[in-house]
Amino acid sequence: MSAKNKKKKEERFSKIINIKNRQARYEYSFVDTFVAGMSLFGTEIKSIREAKVNISDAFCVIHKGEVFVRNLHISPFSEGTHANHEPMRERKLLLNKKEIRKLESKMDEKGLTVVPTRLFINNKGLAKLEIALAKGKKLHDKRNDIKERDVKRDLARMKY
Repeated sequence: MSAKNKKKKEERFSKIINIKNRQARYEYSFVDTFVAGMSLFGTEIKSIREAKVNISDAFCVIHKGEVFVRNLHISPFSEGTHANHEPMRERKLLLNKKEIRKLESKMDEKGLTVVPTRLFINNKGLAKLEIALAKGKKLHDKRNDIKERDVKRDLARMKY
């Protein structure tokens, strides 16, 4: 591989990937958070490194003692062949049995759900998904959050 092609490849794949679900923080109040690995195909991790991911509509389900994430859109890899992945396929999350049991017991409570909050690549180069056990906010809770955020912003401006 020539030096020119190597440089283009390094520019395309970002070293720091940190994709956040900002809508989840607005819609839910988080009770507990977990970091889970993901079972991925080769073309999926390449698309993640190009930051072609949408986690705003994603949610997690527990089925037969395993946790899956649904509606996580990972765009097909541009240089993939006929063996490219499906963008919206269900992906398995890798958690301990203890963590899965804790999630199951808490999800039985009324109004709790599991939503992905952040997708990142750790120091070892593995894709990790931060998930949160969350409770839906009411309209007045959202208004209070907006009000607190505005007050903090005004105070920060006054300091300078």
